Amino acid sequence: DLFSMRLYEVPQGAGSGFIWDKKGHIVSNFHVVYEAAAIQVTLKDGTSYDAQVVGVDPDHDIAVLRIAAPEEVLASIPIGTSADLQVGQSVMAIGNPFGLDSSLSVGIVSALGRTMVAMTRRQIFDVIQTDAAINPGNSGGPLLDSAGRLIGMNAAIMSTSGSYAGVGFAVPVDTIRRIVPQLIASGKVTRAGIGIQIVPDHIMRQAGKEGVAILRTIPRSAAARAGLQGIKEIRGGNMMFGDIIQEVDGAPIRNNDDFLALMDRHQAGDNIRLTCIRGKEKHTADIVLQNLE
Repeated sequence: DLFSMRLYEVPQGAGSGFIWDKKGHIVSNFHVVYEAAAIQVTLKDGTSYDAQVVGVDPDHDIAVLRIAAPEEVLASIPIGTSADLQVGQSVMAIGNPFGLDSSLSVGIVSALGRTMVAMTRRQIFDVIQTDAAINPGNSGGPLLDSAGRLIGMNAAIMSTSGSYAGVGFAVPVDTIRRIVPQLIASGKVTRAGIGIQIVPDHIMRQAGKEGVAILRTIPRSAAARAGLQGIKEIRGGNMMFGDIIQEVDGAPIRNNDDFLALMDRHQAGDNIRLTCIRGKEKHTADIVLQNLE
């Protein structure tokens, strides 16, 4: 507003990002570049470069861009970890809130293990909650620990007004470290799984059962090779449960979200041990995770 100088509007698609490597790869949120006809990246020294989309993963709200910039201006960010974060630890959020570039806010990790819904309606697991000020335009910017290492990517805020209300969320760096190299290599992401269709949670609750029930196994999948069984039809048109997954590597599985969250932390080729109930008997199955299309 030219008369009051209040900042209340952000151009569509404006956001933040961070340099991943000396080859010019830039990481940001998928929702920042969604449906963009053209993308420009402005570095801290004010120089701007046209950017090309290398690959996107809408399910985790991650996008990788690339700019043709000289190596000497590409300072890649130090990468940390998110698995060992503690509630109360200091964090810093860097970004472009309301078009005010190179802004830094400080706060703490408010909570861990949050779940956020991506634009595709799939859930993003292990999301970091922080009270560091995150506003429109911060999306895609880095969330750093006190040593300046990347621990997450600012993605969303929870607010009745659309602006900072003390509750911000960041995609964890452990997810970013797994997804970004895949996007750089092939422009897409492969997901790990065992090759099953699962029974919806509300049906499990109606049946008074806990865990992940297999509806059916995909032919020639890892689950099928391990001998896992889905629901069977018995006489009278009734259905009988097959295998119900109750643990993965000793971690309890109470519902489908528990199972999907564990799968989201693995890659194809990883070995896992399932503990299942079939009828009244408990059994285990060792499975090598496969790529899912």
